[in-house]
Amino acid sequence: MYASREDIGYDFGDNSKVGSKPIKPNPNIDGGWAWMIVFSSFLVHILIMGSQMALGVLNMEWLEEFNQSRGLTAWVSSLSMGITLIVGPFIGLFISMCGCRLTAIIGGILNALGWILSAYASSVHYLFLTFGVTAGIGSGMVYLPAVVMVGQYFQKRRALAQGLSTTGTGFGAFLMTALLKYLCAEFGWRNAMFIQGAISLNLCVCGALMRPLSPKDLSEKSVVRSNSEDNQAKALSHSTETIKSNGVLGEEPEKKEEAANEGVLESAQHTEIGGSSGSGRSMYGLRLLKTVSQLTLTVRKGFALWYSSYFGAASLFTNRVFVAFIIWALFAYSSFVIPFIHLPEIVKQYNLSRQDNVFPLTSIIAIVHIFGKVILGIISDLPCISTWNVFLMANFTLVTCILTLPLIQTYVGLAVVCALIGFSSGYFSLMPVVTEDLVGTKHLANAYGIIICANGISALFGPPFAGWIYDITQKYDFSFYIAGLLYMVGIIFLLIQPCIQKKQPRQKSTEEAQV
Repeated sequence: MYASREDIGYDFGDNSKVGSKPIKPNPNIDGGWAWMIVFSSFLVHILIMGSQMALGVLNMEWLEEFNQSRGLTAWVSSLSMGITLIVGPFIGLFISMCGCRLTAIIGGILNALGWILSAYASSVHYLFLTFGVTAGIGSGMVYLPAVVMVGQYFQKRRALAQGLSTTGTGFGAFLMTALLKYLCAEFGWRNAMFIQGAISLNLCVCGALMRPLSPKDLSEKSVVRSNSEDNQAKALSHSTETIKSNGVLGEEPEKKEEAANEGVLESAQHTEIGGSSGSGRSMYGLRLLKTVSQLTLTVRKGFALWYSSYFGAASLFTNRVFVAFIIWALFAYSSFVIPFIHLPEIVKQYNLSRQDNVFPLTSIIAIVHIFGKVILGIISDLPCISTWNVFLMANFTLVTCILTLPLIQTYVGLAVVCALIGFSSGYFSLMPVVTEDLVGTKHLANAYGIIICANGISALFGPPFAGWIYDITQKYDFSFYIAGLLYMVGIIFLLIQPCIQKKQPRQKSTEEAQV
């Protein structure tokens, strides 16, 4: 796994600085309230990702209601799914300023509003705005905090915790599909969306459960990590060392800013005390001024952290391995989505519809996907296993299945390949863990926002691109081959950069020896 000196708070050159004082960990890390965070994230995945995977039910209703082309109508679902992920970097700004809890609560209200307004849609274009954009942004504002909070509350069992929480996607796909079918049959699609909007307000409850950890608890978590991951951190810490050499992750500017903020607040408080004998109106004005001052300082601090993560000297893009991770994410997600979109057509071409009706291949992917997330999470948390190696092996398995799927024309063979696709795609639960190892807990929100943004671009354009290839060739084979080859390119980037990172410290030590 990747970890940096800044992330783990450990100086590799001086072992005496670590362990001098025993640190009493917060009981809520890896236990206690941490499991409530997992439960909250699990419900978020059911209500958001599960609902989006069940939009095929509503898509058929929209086709009958508005009589538009399949391509135009399908963009409603694509916009909702894509925007949920693409807005990740901007949601990172909200988290930096407001915290995960408030961001998730606002997102829950916005998501519910999008569902309710869509019940009054008069055209597909109306749905683009209400459901695609409004509900999509609201979903993104809840989804990213749900992932980030699990990463903050867990140290030893991070992979398992993320795996358990993300299984809500698979459960939600089944539950929400059945629920929407029932609601549409009993009340019509408009009332079904209105009811679903009311159900989505439970996202606000999930957000309220996201109790933030104190900065002291986060720093203790980082020190605890240093004691268990120091050997792995030595191997691949050069990229984040480069960031620190530019003054990126240093704590001095933050401390100076906090000192200045405290001075402003003390001044406001002194003024308030001095004017206590004045009128009540002046007291109210001073309190208001103090509140505005605190809010302004919080916003400035959050924006400064967000800006430096993306555009400043502390940019996450100076981490080469992280950049390779982004390139991988641009190609990876579409390779998982394309089989869901085009498998029914492939089954129809091979005259396997009868067997597929008994047990659909897409259901096999969804069911095994649930177990894959949990099992890969358990394996990754073993002391002797590297999360990074498990992540790469799962990717290799998935890309192999994508490339071989068009070659198989029997139901049993397709079922086996789909089961492997479902299991290996369980690496999605490891993505937050790998991201945190690369950039640290402090920058997890901004970094993972970039990753899911890349996934969103992949999900938004991948399936239409596969359909365009089919229109040209009249075969789905090339869609899988091209998606698999692009996916392989992303994996190669992940393999090349760690090798470069290992070589650079050695070259530096050789130059110092010559001097």
